[in-house]
Amino acid sequence: MPRIGSDARAGSSMDGAGSPDAIAVALAIAWSSHLPSNLDSFTRQKRYDYRRGIEQRHAFLISIVTHFFAKYASEAIRIHVSVSLAACMEARLVRLRAEANAALAQYEPLALVVAPIVTLFLARALHVTFRALREKGIKGAVLGFIITFVKLIPGVNWYIEFEKKKVVDKLQSGNKSKRESWRTELPNIGLSRATIHELEDARNKDVAWQGKCSGTVYIGGSESENHFALINEAHAMFSHTNPLHQDVFQSVARFEAEVVAMTAALLGSKEKIFGGQICGNMTSGGTESILLAVKTSRDYMKAKKGITEPEMIIAGSAHSAYDKAAQYFKIKLWRVPVNKDYVADSKRIRQYINRNTIMIVGSAPGFPHGVIDPIEELGELATKYDICLHVDLCLGGFVLPFARKLGYPIPPFDFTVKGVTSISTDVHKYGLGPKGTSVVLYRNREIRKHQFVAVTEWSGGLYVSPTIAGSRPGGLIAGAWAAMMSLGLNGDQNIAHSSLLNVHRFNSDSPLTYVNHISGYLENTRQIMEVSKKIEKGIKEIPELFVVGHPQMTVIAFGSNDVNIFEVNDIMTLKGWHLNALQRPNSIHICVTLQHLNVLEDFLRDLRESVKTVKQNPGPVEGGFAPLYGAAGKMPDRGIVQDLIVEFMDSSC
Repeated sequence: MPRIGSDARAGSSMDGAGSPDAIAVALAIAWSSHLPSNLDSFTRQKRYDYRRGIEQRHAFLISIVTHFFAKYASEAIRIHVSVSLAACMEARLVRLRAEANAALAQYEPLALVVAPIVTLFLARALHVTFRALREKGIKGAVLGFIITFVKLIPGVNWYIEFEKKKVVDKLQSGNKSKRESWRTELPNIGLSRATIHELEDARNKDVAWQGKCSGTVYIGGSESENHFALINEAHAMFSHTNPLHQDVFQSVARFEAEVVAMTAALLGSKEKIFGGQICGNMTSGGTESILLAVKTSRDYMKAKKGITEPEMIIAGSAHSAYDKAAQYFKIKLWRVPVNKDYVADSKRIRQYINRNTIMIVGSAPGFPHGVIDPIEELGELATKYDICLHVDLCLGGFVLPFARKLGYPIPPFDFTVKGVTSISTDVHKYGLGPKGTSVVLYRNREIRKHQFVAVTEWSGGLYVSPTIAGSRPGGLIAGAWAAMMSLGLNGDQNIAHSSLLNVHRFNSDSPLTYVNHISGYLENTRQIMEVSKKIEKGIKEIPELFVVGHPQMTVIAFGSNDVNIFEVNDIMTLKGWHLNALQRPNSIHICVTLQHLNVLEDFLRDLRESVKTVKQNPGPVEGGFAPLYGAAGKMPDRGIVQDLIVEFMDSSC
């Protein structure tokens, strides 16, 4: 301790106590005593971190510069290339323009203006020519061009119109006097119950139709008894109803569903492969059923394949309702000639199928000749090309299923054929329902939904309708239901059994007699099929006549190479018969119904006599239609024929 004190004092005495230098030295010594022992390593770490941070910032800046350089450099290169290409194109265009001007300098300016117009005109003419050749063939196209040219001659059109008016006036000469007495305004005082008497008087003045008409009336007997009376009573019970209001008239909605289901069951819906998918609706007749099937097929194929310029292919024998549908729904229609057996030619139909084809059509049977188209072959085409196939069973829907059960060789025609997507069949024909009842069926609901029209933006509320008509007569639906339920497959067995002694079976020795009892669809089919075969056989026995094709149902068409068949038809009309005149070939047909069961021999006798009359005294019958059909068949300009029948219709209604 003393030594320390003496040393201090000695230092102090040597440097001077409390001097600034002494204090600074003391502070330095004190601060240095607190420094870390590894001062060198600490300094190196700080320097390393500092350098690393600078390097990272440099790398970041370099990456940014590189990115922007790459971007703008590539853009600059692209712009440079584009400018170079544009310059090259411009130079080439200038060169081409100079060459074109040099080449065209030898022509007059007017010629250069007219040439493109003429070219467009020629292109249009070629397009029309090729289209006409495709649609009409070489012969038809040439005739069309010649007729068009002839009509350009002054006075020709006037003469044609004058002659058409003469023909129409002649055809209407017998009706003009009748129309003069028709009412044109409401009576001042209502007729009350006298209205019924006036209706009866008008009905009694109608032409006698019982047993004398081809088709037309399919129910047997008088309109005031038996089955007629039953469906009339059913209609009267529901004449006030409208299935548009399903919430009110639930009974009619049920009747329609059951008619559709029973009809579908006849045409294949009970097959397990369909799983209950076949569905449909009732319509006002075969034409509406066909219209709906075509409209539905058009919209279905548009949704499925995007077809916006639809085309439809039918046989030449297919019903005219398809022409109406094509006009209504803006569909290109191709009518393909039938083959030598007068059925649809599937090979020729195949040639017309293209990317715009939405559907093809088969008939079972066809209205003109009573022959069944090859539905299976058409089904194969429909399946192969993924298009719709509609089968027209308006005549055959309530005959062919029962004829097949009776053992007749009926080829496949219904939904059991793969490819069939829709079917139309009339209840008011051989279904023996009231006039104005038909059914359209679809293979599944996915197709049928395209039939409906739904409106969501109407101020009257949400609206949806299944058919063309909005309001529909519930009385007709009830009548159709009553017809099908009352007849059944085998009829009223009790009534039938009590009347068995009155039945005269059809054979070569005894004529058929109408039996006053309720026969079912099977018995009705047996009777009309047998009468049809008898009529076919009787026609073949007339040397001057021939049967067209090979009838497979209840329609028999016949023509002649020896006499004018239309004159024969006019003579038959004078005898009270009302048959259908046909063309391609010129012929007439009878559609056999229950009305003909007792007039078989009368028909064949009158037909033989008519043929004999025409053969001995050929020439038109006063007031007959033979001249019209004869001229129409020979007239090359079908447009004139079309105008003629339109004028006739316009003056008739």
